[in-house]
Amino acid sequence: MKIIKNIILMGLFLTPLILSAQDFKDGDFSISAQIRARGEYRNGSLTPREEGDKAATFINNRTRLTMDYKRSNLEFKLAGQHVGVWGQQPQINKKSDFILNEAWAKINFNEGFFAQIGRQVLSYDDERILGGLDWNVAGRYHDLLKLGYANDVNTLHLSLAFNQNDEKVHGGNYYAAGAQPYKNMQTLWYHYGNNKRPFGISLLVMNLGREIGIPEKPKDAYMQTFGTYLTYKKDILDLSGAVYYQTGKNEFDRSVSAYMANVFAKANLSNQWAVGVGSDYLSGSNSSEGKYKAFDPLYGTHHKFYGTMDYFYASSFVSGFNPGLWDNQLGLYYKTSPKVDMSLNYHYFMTAKELEIENAKLDKGLGSELDFQINWSIMPDVKLMAGYSVMFGTKTMDAVKGGNHKRWQDWGWVSINITPNLFSTKR
Repeated sequence: MKIIKNIILMGLFLTPLILSAQDFKDGDFSISAQIRARGEYRNGSLTPREEGDKAATFINNRTRLTMDYKRSNLEFKLAGQHVGVWGQQPQINKKSDFILNEAWAKINFNEGFFAQIGRQVLSYDDERILGGLDWNVAGRYHDLLKLGYANDVNTLHLSLAFNQNDEKVHGGNYYAAGAQPYKNMQTLWYHYGNNKRPFGISLLVMNLGREIGIPEKPKDAYMQTFGTYLTYKKDILDLSGAVYYQTGKNEFDRSVSAYMANVFAKANLSNQWAVGVGSDYLSGSNSSEGKYKAFDPLYGTHHKFYGTMDYFYASSFVSGFNPGLWDNQLGLYYKTSPKVDMSLNYHYFMTAKELEIENAKLDKGLGSELDFQINWSIMPDVKLMAGYSVMFGTKTMDAVKGGNHKRWQDWGWVSINITPNLFSTKR
């Protein structure tokens, strides 16, 4: 198969590096791998099921091979991966589907300054706006240049991206139906704090350009997102909160005025027990308004928030209409041993904006979700995880997401993650 061929070719490429490891005396070199398989039972996840809909089951898989090199003034990372569903591809496969999800070089200058260029993951703060999306079998990456500075308590990153469909001879910079969801992006992120300080603060400013024109009349829509993320950790308390605002124009060429806010508090009652409570509010909009007031969470790791059944995974529930979301949650966390932990989270969802359909106002309540998860570290590089969730929707959920709230909606999964370090050498 093509995947085997590609892995063999990468192995042949890496073999001389391994055999000549003594030549890396000026730096650290390592090769690691990942096999992650996850079986899912979907009976109402992502979207509610209609009357008569049958449950779906599958197993997806990620195979990743990563090479890291580091010395005082240079870092390099190359990570190739194959992702898919068991049985999705023919046994004799002539199509290449082995891609690089990370491929970057970082040059470290004096006094904490650096430049990092290539394909890389953007993961900031709690990953609410920019995250690696590791739950997804493919993950998420960006092709960009990152300029930065870091010392003991201050970190500053400036990320610059510009995307095109292919090498062009003429025709301008039109970027239609691009592989990436944006044409260009400029992001400035600053963080104050470290693990020794109880208080931390981050500031984010992002200018996002999307193509909304046609080849004859190219046009970019620019939307700005800016806000702050705060943390406080001391004794048994673990507090966090964020506020973000969006303005400019979205991909529908509509003026935007939207915001989100969240707060989460966790109390570590003992070495085994912890309890958490939080609230997330994302402003909503409807098609009759002049300005689009629904907040777009952009490129975060949304599976971490708003319930693990991912009903509110996308930035809009239906095209051109997004009533927003208010998610209130309560969590209970328990460690049975250093290797095993469990969590149980309850979410109550409401729309941020009042709904009116056929001149009848609907209740804001969307429903309740219950999420259970257990994690078992079998050994340092082997982890087994499983979860089960149920959703109890309402008539309002039917209006917003479709489906039939009277039907039983549940979801279960089991995953194994194997991440061995295959080879390493230290200077």
